Amino acid sequence: MDYTLKKSLGQHFLHDESICERIVEAVNTQCTKLVEVGPGAGAITKYLFKKNIPEFRCIELDKEKVDYLMKKYPELKDKIIHDDILDAEKPFEGHFHLIGNFPYNISTQIVFKILDWRDVVDEATGMFQKEVAQRIASIHGNKNYGILSVLTQCFYDVTYLFEVDETAFTPPPKVKSAVIQLKKNNNPYHIDHYEKFKSFVKVAFNQRRKTLRNGLKSILPPEKLQDKIFDKRAEQLSVKEIADLFHTLYSV
Repeated sequence: MDYTLKKSLGQHFLHDESICERIVEAVNTQCTKLVEVGPGAGAITKYLFKKNIPEFRCIELDKEKVDYLMKKYPELKDKIIHDDILDAEKPFEGHFHLIGNFPYNISTQIVFKILDWRDVVDEATGMFQKEVAQRIASIHGNKNYGILSVLTQCFYDVTYLFEVDETAFTPPPKVKSAVIQLKKNNNPYHIDHYEKFKSFVKVAFNQRRKTLRNGLKSILPPEKLQDKIFDKRAEQLSVKEIADLFHTLYSV
C-alpha cells in the first residue's frame, strides 16, 4: 500500500467493488461535468473513468492521496484540485454534478456546501453515515427530521438509494452507511432569501421539545405568534408548511 489511513480526516476506504459500481451507476447518464469529493485511493474514481464524462475533476485534501492518485492514474493530470471541499471554489463554470464517499466527520458540512452551491449543483450522489443520510431524507413527524431535512428538501428531491455494511470499508467504521442522491427541484417553495430562511429554520428546531411559539419568541414579537400553528413543534410541520410559515412571517 502506497498510502496511509488518516483518522484525523475521517478516512474509511471503500473496498467493496460492487458497492463502488452501484454508486457510480446512480450518476445521471446525461452528466457532462462531474466533481468527485475525496477520491482517496480511487475506489470510485476508476469506475467514473468508464462513464467517459466530458469534464471530470477531483477535490482531495490529503497530499499523500493526491500524489498516489497522480501516480496510479496519470489520466488525472490537471484534474485533481488539492484543497478542502469546505474551502474550495466552484470546480467548474456553470452547472455540474457531484459525487463522493464523504468523510463522515464533515459530511453534514458538505451538504451545507452543496446548498451554498445550489444554483450550480444539479445533482449530488454520496455515501454518508446512515444516521446523517436518514436525517437528510426524513419527512416531518420522524425523529430524524430536522434542520438538514428541511433545508435540503427545499432545493433538492432526496432519494435514499441503499445501505452499506461496515465490512465494505477499510478500516470498518463503527456505524452503518447509506448512499443517497439529491436532484435539484427548482426551488418549489420559492425560498429567495436562503440565509434568512436558514436562520429561521435553525431557531425553529433549536429546542425540539418546545412549541414553535416558545422556539421563535427570541426572534419574533408576541403578536406574530398568535396562530394555532405555533402550538405545534417544528418537527410536526412539513417542509412546505415551514416554508409557508416563513413567507407569512417575513412578508412585507
